[in-house]
This record gives sequence, C-alpha cells and structure tokens, in this order.
Amino acid sequence: MGDYSKALEFYEKAHKIYEKALPPNHPLLATSYNNIGGAYDNMGDYSKALEFYEKSHKIKEKALPPNHPSLATSYNNIGLVYDNMGDYSQALEFHEKSLKVREKALPSNHPDLAQSYNNIGHVYNNMGDYSKALSFLEKALVIRQKSLPPTHPQIKETKDNIDYVKKKM
Repeated sequence: MGDYSKALEFYEKAHKIYEKALPPNHPLLATSYNNIGGAYDNMGDYSKALEFYEKSHKIKEKALPPNHPSLATSYNNIGLVYDNMGDYSQALEFHEKSLKVREKALPSNHPDLAQSYNNIGHVYNNMGDYSKALSFLEKALVIRQKSLPPTHPQIKETKDNIDYVKKKM
C-alpha cells in the first residue's frame, strides 16, 4: 500500500496506450489524467497534481454536460490540491464550484454533498474562520449521519473536526 511512484509508472503506461487508441477528448483520457494527478497528489507534488487534474477537467468540460457529477469531482480534486498548497482562496473557489454542481446533480442526502461541505469547512478552518467552518462541518455531519452506517469512519472524522473547530472558537 502507498507505493505511489509504482502506481504512477503504471498510470503513465496506461495513458500512453489510451493516447494512441482514443480521440483526444475521450472520457477515459480524463480518467487517466485524473489518476496520474492523484498519484502526484499523494506523493506531495502538488504542482504536478494540479497540472494533471486540470488536464482531466478540460476534457470533462468538453465531453460532459455542465452539471455532471464527474465535473464536481474534478473541482473537488483541484480544490484539495490548492488547500494542500495553502492557497485557501483558490481552494474555496473550487470547492464551492464542486458544491454547486453536486447540489444540482445529486439528492440532498448524497455523501458527495457531505464531502463538499466537509472540504469547505476544512478550508474555512485553515483560514481561521471558525464559525463558517463549524456551519459547513455540521451540514456534512447531518448528511453523513443520514446516508452512512453509524460506524462509518467519515462520521467520526467529521465529529472530530467539529470538536477541533469548537475548541478553536
């Protein structure tokens, strides 16, 4: 587990095959770019992760309708990278874009909505805006409690994040 350089090697080999076999805006190329971006993200190479997440997103924008959940995932991934880089205003912008798409495309109790609320809360926490952080984290918790089993780790994680923010207030 966690051998991201090995994963990257295989993702790049697969990508070369996709590039030869598929048209330039094929959704599998977007998935491939996203996988490469994820490997770089996990390795802490955020500029490379951002580069590949953005390539993935550009293809998705051309290939998918504007409120497709996969676009929200792209915005989310880009937002996470900006958060890791400490660029909280950019992170917030992309997480809010993700949330808008998810609000239109998904049911109100979908776990991906909770993910968006959680990520926005996390960014506000990093920015020191604890009241906004708490508001978004509480929204995430409500959805997670409705949509996930009671022992799911994301419920505990969200509760821990709420406790952390409350201590900072």
